[in-house]
Amino acid sequence: MTDTVTDRQTHRQGDTVTLESLLRSSTELLAASGVDSPRADAELLAAHVLGASRGEVAAWAIAGRRLDPLQSVDLRRLSISRATRTPLQYLTGTTTFRSVELQVGHGVFLPRPETELVAGAAIDAARAVRPGPGEQDGHPLVVDLCTGSGAIAAAVATEIPGATVHAVEADPEAAWWAAANLDPRGVALHVGDAATALPDLDGRADVVVSNPPYVPDGRIPAQAEARRDPGLALYGGGADGMRLPTVVAATAARLLRPGGTLVMEHDDTQGELVGGLLRRGGRFSDVQTREDLNGRPRYTIAARTDGTMAR
Repeated sequence: MTDTVTDRQTHRQGDTVTLESLLRSSTELLAASGVDSPRADAELLAAHVLGASRGEVAAWAIAGRRLDPLQSVDLRRLSISRATRTPLQYLTGTTTFRSVELQVGHGVFLPRPETELVAGAAIDAARAVRPGPGEQDGHPLVVDLCTGSGAIAAAVATEIPGATVHAVEADPEAAWWAAANLDPRGVALHVGDAATALPDLDGRADVVVSNPPYVPDGRIPAQAEARRDPGLALYGGGADGMRLPTVVAATAARLLRPGGTLVMEHDDTQGELVGGLLRRGGRFSDVQTREDLNGRPRYTIAARTDGTMAR
């Protein structure tokens, strides 16, 4: 959808066009394509084109600001891409997660709002760490398994200065994005399998946190944008999606010190499965499944026991 001839005659002066008219046409296009927040997305795309904040874009639109031809073309191009349900974050190249701005793009899973709760639980557990006998400080050791874009690890490192944070990612393409987000924050990124990760840290981690692939095989995400996420980041393996969460639980049991905390995100159908997995074999206690912002069982917290990992 484009501006009408009347719009163009009314709003153009020379080679410029008003920002407001472009925002209106972009909003109409996005609404017709089923985008949930068409005006907000149009303003965020304009903010990206103009190198400004969304608030500045809204103010400039009211004030009648005009865009030059190149800016107009860029905004129209991005709006058309968004109308095909390309995720907004892929188009702007960034996303916000709790206290951090992340670089994202094709080939990496886009962090969701519910994962901010998972990160928050891990941060709370890490903040509660106290020095052990003979230790001089309580700086926590945190491991993020299946880090993807590095969202959780970046939030932990930013919100807990002094924490030692390690992140593990098996997919090289996702790890490229993770490196861009984690290197500046001092997080140690390890490209490798979560099953065998970080043997030098066995029994030492205070917190292990993970948002592993957990979608059951064959389930197609309902949201069109979610279908752009890489399959490696979505599907957990098996009809119940529990193969990779099971791997993460075993690795967490190996890495955590007695009393350490595991925080793991999961599908809203997997709460009982994850709880049962963690209770088996005496590896974890105080297993609690918690809800997301929509009241669905979304992540589970557990404490590592003094017992050895079941064989």
